[in-house]
Amino acid sequence: MRQLYIVRHCCAEGQEPEASLTAEGQVQAKKLLSFFAGIKVDQIISSPYVRAIESIRPLAEERNISITTDQRLIERRLCGRKLPDWLERLQETFEDPDLCLEGGESSRAAMKRVVPVAEELLCREDGNSVIVSHGNLITLLLKHFDERFGFEEWKKMSNPDVFRITVSGGEQKVERLWK
Repeated sequence: MRQLYIVRHCCAEGQEPEASLTAEGQVQAKKLLSFFAGIKVDQIISSPYVRAIESIRPLAEERNISITTDQRLIERRLCGRKLPDWLERLQETFEDPDLCLEGGESSRAAMKRVVPVAEELLCREDGNSVIVSHGNLITLLLKHFDERFGFEEWKKMSNPDVFRITVSGGEQKVERLWK
C-alpha cells in the first residue's frame, strides 16, 4: 500500500509566487504540524512558491526533513491578464479540459505536468510522501485519480486542506482528511 498526502497551502497575503502566509496562515501551518502527528512522512515535495513552503516548514523542521521544490507544482495560470469573470471562466476550463485562455494553461496541460509528480512518488519504495501545492492544480491532480473531482470540489476546498491518495492492489482511493 502506498500513500500520498496532498496539502493545499495555508492562507496567504496574495497570489504572487513570493506571497507569504498571513498571521492566520502561520497559525494554520502549526495546525498542519499537529495534523501530521502520528503520520509517517518520509519526504516533502513542494511548489517553490513561498506560501507553499511556509505552510509545510514547521513539519519539515520538526521531522528534520528537507523540502524539495518542484516547478511542476506551481499554481496553474488561468489567463495572462485579470478577468472580471474569472470564476465562470475557471469553471469552463473544468468542463472543457482543452480550453486555454490567452496567456494561460489548459486543465489538460496542467494535469500533464502535475500527474507525473504524484506517479513518480507512488512508485517509490521509501514510504509516505507529502506534496504541497495550490488549490486549482491540486483539484486537477485529484481528478486524475478520482473523476468526481472538479469545479464544485475546488470551490469546497479550504486553506489549508489535506487529501490522501492511497494505492493498494491496483486500486486508487482519494479521501479528504482535513476537517
